[in-house]
Formats: sequence, C-alpha cells, structure tokens
Amino acid sequence: MRAVAAIMLALTVPAAGLVWALDSETTAPPRSAVSTPGTQLPTPTGSFTVGRNVLHLVDAARQDPWTPTQSRELLVSMYYPAQQSEGVRAPYATDEESRSLIEGAGLTGVPVQALSKAGTHAVVDAAPVDGSYPLVVLSPGFTAARFTLTAVSEELASRGYVVAAVDHAGESFGTEFPGGRMSPCVACERIGEDGAFTLMAETRARDTSFLLDRLTGPAPIWPHANLIDATRIGMAGHSIGGASTAAAMAIDARVRAGVNMDGSFQVPADGLGERPFLMLGVDGQTSPGGGDPSWDEAWTRLHGWKRWMTVVGAEHDSFADTGTLAEQAGASGKTALPGNRAVDITRTYVAAFFDQHLRGIARPSLDDLASTFPEVRSNNQ
Repeated sequence: MRAVAAIMLALTVPAAGLVWALDSETTAPPRSAVSTPGTQLPTPTGSFTVGRNVLHLVDAARQDPWTPTQSRELLVSMYYPAQQSEGVRAPYATDEESRSLIEGAGLTGVPVQALSKAGTHAVVDAAPVDGSYPLVVLSPGFTAARFTLTAVSEELASRGYVVAAVDHAGESFGTEFPGGRMSPCVACERIGEDGAFTLMAETRARDTSFLLDRLTGPAPIWPHANLIDATRIGMAGHSIGGASTAAAMAIDARVRAGVNMDGSFQVPADGLGERPFLMLGVDGQTSPGGGDPSWDEAWTRLHGWKRWMTVVGAEHDSFADTGTLAEQAGASGKTALPGNRAVDITRTYVAAFFDQHLRGIARPSLDDLASTFPEVRSNNQ
C-alpha cells in the first residue's frame, strides 16, 4: 500500500441531515501580506481570474467512522471562474494547519509561514463569471489537507471549471474548522487495522455523493451553485484520494470521469462502465509489473477510454503542491523532478484529461503532450 501512504514532504442552517456554513474568509490577510519570499504557487495558465470561498458541511445522518460519536464533517474549498478583482487573496492554509503538516511530515527547518503565507492566486469571494461549468471534485492524500491540491484547483478554475477541494475530517494531520477548532488525524491511530484503507476510500466515496447532493440537488447550499453543470462532473485524487475517486465512481454514476494520482486502488470486477479514467503515477512503482500490483489489476477492469502515464523522476508527493513549497523554503531531500516542474506536469495532464472528457476539447490531447513533457511515459497496454 505504498501509494496510499501519508504525504511526507509534501451561517449555519439545519436542513434534512445537513448543517452548512459559508466561510467568507474575511480573516484572510491583505493581498500584499499573503506571500513570503520563496514560497509561491505557479501562476494558473487559464484565461479566468479565480474566486474562492469555503463551505463547512455536516452530514448529520452519518456517523464519522473514526469518531463514531460525531457526525461526518467536510470542509470544502470552492474555486470558480471569477470577474477581475483586486480583492484579498485566499490563504494557502492557516498557521495551525501548516504547523500540523510540518510537524507530522517531519519537514525539519520549514517555517510555518512558508505554507500559511504561500502565494496563491484565488481571490476570496470574488464575483463569479456567469456561465455553466463542469465540476471537478478533488480529494487529497492520507494525512494531507485539501490545500495540498491548491495549484491544480486554481489551474482548473482558471480554465473554466468549478472545483470542490475536500477535507475529510479526521484524515489529515490537521484541518482547522470554523471557530478555530482543529480536527487532528484520528484515522492515523487506526490505519494499521485490516481494511482501514478500504474503509477510508469507501467513506470518501460517500462523502463525494453527499457533497454532490448538496451542490447539485433541488436546494443547493452553495450561493453560486447555478454555475455548475450537473451533467459534467469529474473527480481526481492523490494517493488515497485517487482510490477514493474510483470508489466514488463505483457508487455514483454522476461522476463521469476520474483521475488517480499515484494511489493504490481497486476497480470493481465489472468495471466503471464506459467512463474515462486516467492513471498518473511514479515511474517504476506504478508501471506495469512494478511495485503496485493494484494498477495492473485495475487496468484490466477499465473498459472505457483509459490512459496509464508515469512520470520519470517523480516521487509519491510530486503530485501535490506542498513539495514545491517545501523545496522553495529550503527543505532537504529534493527529488530528481523539480517541484515546479512536477506541479506543471500534474496540472497540465489533469486539466487536459477533463478538457477532453468533460468539455470535449482536445488542446492538446494527452497523447500529444510527449514533446512538452518528455518525463511522462505512456504505459498503455
């Protein structure tokens, strides 16, 4: 289960089992104070300005598997195409979230503000650009918070997507919920139990269905829900988030396309129908016959459009953006693939996949990117 290991750099209204909150992020620092020298996410390449706000969701009808005395909670960053704005830039993470990740991952010497004050590009509560956009749900790796997928979130939104990046309570080193309440990694205490990773993937799959109900149902809770085209929904995840993507597709036909970034995973014996799937992983470890046999088995069970790509020089954490921030902050243990290059590869391939399968745009298709990214190998069998 190497590929589902922890990332190691790297208004409340009750309604039918739901409590939600829209966090306006008014406590975010002013734009000029967001970034610190040397910690900056790559600029999105799309034509849209990016807006962001945060939802706190509670599924009162479902127990949390890690803390059964509590209801299941999610914290979701919503990214979307926005009008030009000089407003407050969205913070990468809070100080406490950053401290939790740095300590939990053993990032010795990385200052807290290298993450919490990292330069981002989304503008808090920016006015949206009217339109109908595909929705992509993003799920992070085990012990990682949703902010570790900020670069790909901003990239997709800049290209004309609504993105829901999800924190699954109790599964990251630390997620700060409204009011300053920290959710620690309760699941870390049980991860050695048989079936724990399967339970996590299945729980996240149900998290995804719950989120889609609340975003696209008859009484959506997000103020900009009219932006979402509910017929064009995709999902991508890193590590256990990738496994959760396949699990979500197995139980929810609304998820029309999926990406697994370097996660051990299972596909049902009868497959996922004709829905497209991209496998993007570390060269060698997730290559055919490599160190992760789950990929070989999953490949035979995918019956729609599929691609199997691996990245030379990448490590497991290369598919999250905390690697490049830690590298910029001077953390030791650099990989053969520079952090910014890893981010560029990840967001380009994920965006190209969804452009092709949710928007019908091949610009360029995944098969035509080899000259731009010679590090990426096609392992299609």
